[in-house]
Amino acid sequence: MIRYLKRFEIDENKYNSCIELALNSRIYAYCWYLDIVADNWDVLVLNDYEAVMPLPWRSKYFIKYIYPPAWTQQLGVFSKSSISQNLLKEFIAAIPKKFKKVTIQFNSGNNVSFLNTAKRVNYILSLDKDYEEIYKGFNKNRKRNINKAVLKNYKIDKQISSSEFLNFYLNEPKNYQLRQDQITTIKDLLKTNTKAVFIWGIREDEKLIASLIWLKDNNRITYLLPVASKEAKDNGLPTLIISELIKHFSVSNFVFDFEGSMIEGLADFYISFGAKREVYFNFLSYSFY
Repeated sequence: MIRYLKRFEIDENKYNSCIELALNSRIYAYCWYLDIVADNWDVLVLNDYEAVMPLPWRSKYFIKYIYPPAWTQQLGVFSKSSISQNLLKEFIAAIPKKFKKVTIQFNSGNNVSFLNTAKRVNYILSLDKDYEEIYKGFNKNRKRNINKAVLKNYKIDKQISSSEFLNFYLNEPKNYQLRQDQITTIKDLLKTNTKAVFIWGIREDEKLIASLIWLKDNNRITYLLPVASKEAKDNGLPTLIISELIKHFSVSNFVFDFEGSMIEGLADFYISFGAKREVYFNFLSYSFY
């Protein structure tokens, strides 16, 4: 039986255990993460937390709707057992009708091809081989960037403070702009789980010129928010940070999750590390009854 539970009714230990042991586990689905990124969230639970489906939601003009919060690429149904299409249909049918609009980015382990969905593309890299073997899959541009950075003796600083990162990020010219609520969420993430949220960076003359927020759970290293100066990009420093992360977690059960992208230039950058395409689906539905 699938039950709808409000946030305060959730058994956090059982819920988090389900996410941790899930074949398709994602860091975005843990209680602590959703508490930060979602305005509100409830959950659908199969029996005694055999499978769960978190439902982040908002209310506007007294109309409640389910939405994908910033910094959560993939949610959907999670289970330590294989998830059939019939079970997915049962979960979707169990979404309360009080939500007049439903937008869910199902994780790549949810085969929702039976729905009217839009395909999304992510890129992932298995870290089960040693670094030298993974490095062979880098293209010539990545190898050249790494050699350039090494020759100039750039070093990774693994102790960047949240305040220094945010100051650098907010003041560095970019070809995009985060909304204020997205910035607030990042600030809250950086205040919290220090065993899951990390900041690495590279300095020149003590000044931060490239940095990255990345996430770690039991299965994935997630490339969350990079920023680099033009000088850093010219010297291949974003490549160096990714390469060092890959080296650090090589010969492990981890997957490096690049978190996208549908943008061709970014996709090509991720592919240049040997990353493989992973498809997930965005579902949108309206209900006015």
